[in-house]
Amino acid sequence: MGLAAGMLMPSQLFALTYTSDDSVRVVRLLEEAGRQPEGTDWTLFFARKFLGTPYVASTLEVNRQEDLVVNLREVDCTTLVENVVALTLTVGEPHPDFAAFCRNLERIRYNGGVMDGYASRNHYFSEWIESNERLGLVEEVHGDSDEGYRPFVGVQVLDLNYMSTHPEAYPMLKGRTGEMRHIRDNERRMEGKTVRYVPASWLNRGKEVLGDAIHDGDILAIVTRKKGLDTSHLGFAVWKGGRLHLLNASSIHKKVVLEPMTLWQYMKKHPSQLGVRVIRLI
Repeated sequence: MGLAAGMLMPSQLFALTYTSDDSVRVVRLLEEAGRQPEGTDWTLFFARKFLGTPYVASTLEVNRQEDLVVNLREVDCTTLVENVVALTLTVGEPHPDFAAFCRNLERIRYNGGVMDGYASRNHYFSEWIESNERLGLVEEVHGDSDEGYRPFVGVQVLDLNYMSTHPEAYPMLKGRTGEMRHIRDNERRMEGKTVRYVPASWLNRGKEVLGDAIHDGDILAIVTRKKGLDTSHLGFAVWKGGRLHLLNASSIHKKVVLEPMTLWQYMKKHPSQLGVRVIRLI
């Protein structure tokens, strides 16, 4: 893995970790996208380009200090989403190149779009959503209050504390009381906020019921009942035969797949999963 200074990056980005394979793949994907017809669904176009990519956890935890890590060779559920979103944002720019991709990756990965140490990363997906909504990059779909928010009838009250209560799971927190304090401050800032989701029991309904609320290419964040967390998995919505499926980096399949089972069937196998939040690129 190569380490490059931020000369091609925004001034605040002091270090970048990537390989030549990563930069070449970004450029090739953007060039291929440039040959696609007008009206292409860029999110699904790029997401499908990752099908078969190996699933590897913790690919961002490769340095002692926080760098912007670019890795398209192996992904987990979060880095799949971030790579796809960064590519989608970049393809619409006047000069879609690797430097632009890196700038967009920094914007979406870090609070307020600026990397400033490990604690500035949007570790909880609720933080990710909030930061990127403020930047005008995404919007969370909530439903209409006049219709009782259907199908977003599930409500989660955020109580985030998993990182601060399980610091041993995060090597970059070891011996760093300042970073730990910032992480806990971030958790407290989100405490008590309520979010809406489509309950798992609704997901057996077809596109005729859910199609207005969930579009192809929307980010689906799976809400969990696990204490101290908000979400446990991410992927992209794909309608197939009128039924909702999940394109995701799967720890079960060990690669990026479009799940053959419907999302409803998938969630029935994971009782800790309560439903899905829906996030749409603007």
